[in-house]
Amino acid sequence: MASTALPQREALRRTATLTTAESAPSTARGSPEDTPRQSPSSTSLSSMSSLDGVDENGYGKLLDTYGNEFELPDYTVNDIRNAIPKHCYERSGLRGLSYVARDIASLAITFSIFNKFVTPEYIPSTPVRALLWAGYTVIQGLFGTGLWVLAHECGHQSFSTSKVLNDTTGWICHSALLVPYFSWKISHGKHHKATGNMERDMVFVPKTREDYASRIGRAVHELHELTEETPIATFIHSVGQQLLGWPMYLFANVTGHNNHERQPEGRGKGKSNGWFKGVNHFNPSSPLYEAKDAKLVLLSDVGLAITISVLVSLCKTYGFTNMLVWYFLPYLWVNHWLVAITYLQHTDPTLPHYSGASWNYVRGAAATIDREFGFVGRTLLHGIIETHVLHHYVSTIPFYHADEATEAIKPVMGRHYRADVEGGALGFLESMWKSARWCQWVEPSEGAKGEGKGVYFFRNRNGLGVAPLKLKEVKSVVGNAKVGVAVNA
Repeated sequence: MASTALPQREALRRTATLTTAESAPSTARGSPEDTPRQSPSSTSLSSMSSLDGVDENGYGKLLDTYGNEFELPDYTVNDIRNAIPKHCYERSGLRGLSYVARDIASLAITFSIFNKFVTPEYIPSTPVRALLWAGYTVIQGLFGTGLWVLAHECGHQSFSTSKVLNDTTGWICHSALLVPYFSWKISHGKHHKATGNMERDMVFVPKTREDYASRIGRAVHELHELTEETPIATFIHSVGQQLLGWPMYLFANVTGHNNHERQPEGRGKGKSNGWFKGVNHFNPSSPLYEAKDAKLVLLSDVGLAITISVLVSLCKTYGFTNMLVWYFLPYLWVNHWLVAITYLQHTDPTLPHYSGASWNYVRGAAATIDREFGFVGRTLLHGIIETHVLHHYVSTIPFYHADEATEAIKPVMGRHYRADVEGGALGFLESMWKSARWCQWVEPSEGAKGEGKGVYFFRNRNGLGVAPLKLKEVKSVVGNAKVGVAVNA
């Protein structure tokens, strides 16, 4: 089970030069600074142990997948920001560039060593060479993911105090990894403004009960009656997610919200998520963007065109087989890590999601979780796994101050801070399987009332944790057709 706090660790002591005053998005429903506090008595789990407590909180009895009682966060973004030491907001472009140089040098040195020494001249055995080159793809995938994370820092303006330096560096690094930098940056920023909002999140919206039932070809009211999903089915779905999740997000917005009709400029009319349905990260007229974003989307496409041209030229010069090993397989590993990291940051048996009416910025930002990936996570991937909760509250804090800032916000968040560090790096990998088995769709808790009906938790058909709601089918007649409606049993 996920713990509620990371173990104490020595804060990273690093220096920088300037403080940013940027705060959480002001576009969030219900200003975070104005989020009403609950009374002290309502902030302890024990206060929900009686019917009186349930009536007083206004949202009933909410249970996460483990069966733990859940209460809505009772602090504000200002509480979070004020708890963080001022120097944690300082950003250094020189320091950021040194990490970019380190990651590029790691990629170049690894490539040089393998091309020099993993050859028939030094290693006559073909199977051994194949095994070593397979290891090469994994290593380069990790270094490439680290470079991706630094471009992510650029997108959030936490890389340096210069927007020009941030966007130039981010565009170059992401384009080299076949990522449309500005297009991604815009949609990712909207994700941060609506994290955990089932109607507005641009990056990760979990399946509802209806979505899951539709995927497996069953009725909504039948899910609680289904037998366990076979492990092989879970495995196949997970492999597909890891291989195709990132390109499907870029090309078809598969994990983002599908409410494009609400796009204020009317760009979403007749458009929906899916292949060739007008919602992607490459078309300036996509409803993911506004008219003012067109030039930036096109600039992202130019970056991709340059990279693709270089790759085609290299394939002609050195052959596709060499390029497959040198670039394309490491690229697939980068995609794998991006999907795994994003999935596990927002998927856990303890995490809630919210309807539009029940969501606000404070609640959404707390609906994330920190994990532990050891040396790989903290050094090669720049801490993106270990300090994600903080990142959703204040995304302009650079990664090298994020550990210290995370420790500072824990007392403010209290039980609302979530981390699963059990097992370290191995535990992180195991969480992929655990989340796939425990977290199949979201739905309200059985005891939810009022606003609580818009607070959703993961459920599954595998007999793990809190059972899904038991629904019964009520058939009504509309004209000459019978319509099945699922309601609480």
